[in-house]
Amino acid sequence: MSKGSLQYWHRRRAAKPLPRMRSVPNLFSAMPTNLVGYKAGMTHLTMVNDRESPSKNQEVSEACTLIEIPTMEVYGMRLYSRDDASRYKETKTEIYDNKIAKKLGIKNLKNDETKIPELKSKIDGLIDVSLLIAAYPQTTSMSKKHVERFESRIGTTDIKAKFDFAESLMGKEIRVADVFKQGEMVDILTITKGKGWQGVIKRFGVARLQHKATQKIRHVGTLGPANPGKVLYSVPQAGQTGYHYRTEHNKRVLKIGTPEETKEVNLEGGYQNYGVIKGNYIIIKGSVGGPAKRLVRIRKAIRARKKDTIKEPKILNINTKRS
Repeated sequence: MSKGSLQYWHRRRAAKPLPRMRSVPNLFSAMPTNLVGYKAGMTHLTMVNDRESPSKNQEVSEACTLIEIPTMEVYGMRLYSRDDASRYKETKTEIYDNKIAKKLGIKNLKNDETKIPELKSKIDGLIDVSLLIAAYPQTTSMSKKHVERFESRIGTTDIKAKFDFAESLMGKEIRVADVFKQGEMVDILTITKGKGWQGVIKRFGVARLQHKATQKIRHVGTLGPANPGKVLYSVPQAGQTGYHYRTEHNKRVLKIGTPEETKEVNLEGGYQNYGVIKGNYIIIKGSVGGPAKRLVRIRKAIRARKKDTIKEPKILNINTKRS
């Protein structure tokens, strides 16, 4: 009776359109661990297979997803300390860049960049420092005006290095090519395409009952045994389908492009439900969850294998014609 995976439970709607991120990898140097972009659509390309497979060094065709990267600026940094009572991490304070904060409409500036030397002297009481980044969708083909504000943790364990790195980036633009490399493995955090309230057939893939079944056909045959006298959580039932948080690990970056290289990837007439790519972009091998225009979070791979070396893909051709 029970069909489908119960790995993700409960299957409820995501709280925000920005995918949440609970953990980041520990890197050897101080750098941002994640950036955001907008899913434009899919196409395919031909490349030389550089993997250990029977088709090694041969020309292969691969499906790929294009993500347009907006212009991003570091408008502040967030300092964390540990609460002595609960032993949990809590926000101690935030430091903002005055110029960008006013542009974003942040009115209550508790600390600005002039307080950095004072807070730097109290660095021993900190346990973490992260970047506050603003992404401007106006620099892409998106029609929205609302600025995306998100937090990007710094991938190193040295608190002093984190603070110095965040201080050096205050008020500066951050580029995708400074964080990711072509051929690198990354994690894609996104929210899947929403399908609303669906029955058990579509939600869990249970079998339809025979045509002689009593009353209904597209439902489960029973909600469970007589004992225990309750419906178990594992019994398939109708409910919300789609618009869930999902993370895909180890997706390969095939290409990182600039606005001058958009002619190489734009389809004739633009991507369906998105349009043409105008700014920086990144090409990910395979599919990415969610519809067009969905906000996507790209993170440094947290499960990257140490034996994998970064090999820059040799791309021969990118399809720009509609099928």
